[in-house]
Amino acid sequence: MKKIWIVLFGLLVVFQSCSEQAQKQSVNGLEMAVKMADSEMIHFPDPWMVDFNPKPVWNYTQGLIAHSMIKLWQQNGNETYYAYAKKYADKFIDSTGYLTAYKLDDYNIDAVNSGKFLFDVYANTKDERYLSAIKQLRDQLKTHPRTSEGGFWHKKRYPHQMWLDGLYMGAPFYAQYAKEMNQPELFDDVVKQFQLVHKYTYNAETGLNYHGWDESREQAWADSITGCSPHYWGRAMGWYAMALVDVLDFLPEDHTGRADILKILAQVAEGIKKYQDTETGLWYQVLDQGNREGNYLEATASSMFTYSLLKAVRKGYIAADYNAIADKAYNGLVENLIKDNGDGTISLTKCCSVAGLGGNPYRDGSYEYYVSEPVRDNDPKGVGPFIMASIEFSMKTN
Repeated sequence: MKKIWIVLFGLLVVFQSCSEQAQKQSVNGLEMAVKMADSEMIHFPDPWMVDFNPKPVWNYTQGLIAHSMIKLWQQNGNETYYAYAKKYADKFIDSTGYLTAYKLDDYNIDAVNSGKFLFDVYANTKDERYLSAIKQLRDQLKTHPRTSEGGFWHKKRYPHQMWLDGLYMGAPFYAQYAKEMNQPELFDDVVKQFQLVHKYTYNAETGLNYHGWDESREQAWADSITGCSPHYWGRAMGWYAMALVDVLDFLPEDHTGRADILKILAQVAEGIKKYQDTETGLWYQVLDQGNREGNYLEATASSMFTYSLLKAVRKGYIAADYNAIADKAYNGLVENLIKDNGDGTISLTKCCSVAGLGGNPYRDGSYEYYVSEPVRDNDPKGVGPFIMASIEFSMKTN
């Protein structure tokens, strides 16, 4: 009798495990993308508002949301999402095609990111105003200040510095411009940005990249020997991972630098895998210090990693073994960080609102700094990647 009960108990455990797995697999990615996008438009009726801005600004976060809305429109054909993205473009592009509220001489590489969705608006409308705005942003990269080896500074006011964030802000736009405008000579410069930042920020022992690098070693946050900031910030790595998978959409198959991008992506994916939380499938604000007091499972980095892994597996850039990592991550987002607001909308919780290096007040890149920055719901730096991750998950399961 005892043996029978043991067998029955074992069967029950297996049944429960299979049931839980089936429940996880039943998550409808496209449905989640729609819910999040619809919620975003309710929370922020005008796209310039999505970063809780008091007044209209041309910035990378609004561009990220517009880009994710365009991707959803392309996936399900609902013009509502396209119209929301286009509304942001039309807020800032005047009748001559001039991008207002943008200053080239700020040399802020963040501003370039919003140019990506303009390619789709231009393709859909054939309105030359959007092409003019695209070229205006491209012009910034012609004179943008660089390190001694040719890496774009993150911003003019952050001299001699490359941040992982900047790779997402500039490289995919730059690569798409090279492809769309038939200027293949630009691809070498695109690849160089990744080669340089990886050369100086990657730590082979941890498998992670430091948030930033100061060629001059002048910053208080910079190591006197390496020039690197002291910690591995989750979202910085998230931006970097997304930059890698997205730039490959435009880099020619026969380009000599493609192999380098794929090698870097493989190393980044391995680092992401290494520090995934085994229980939830998510990632911590400071990636390698999950057990340290004050650290927390953070939504924007987790969404970015999930999107990057799902897309990299689908495109064949990394091994199919990463499927399990990506699935666990996506289900972990839905189960742990999505909140039903009870009014027909949902929210993405536990988003780090902002983090950087230097500036005034000074951000020293310490552990204490990263875990002390404000946490909020529905930060666009998480919402956009969550929508794109949901689309990728739907493509995987269809």
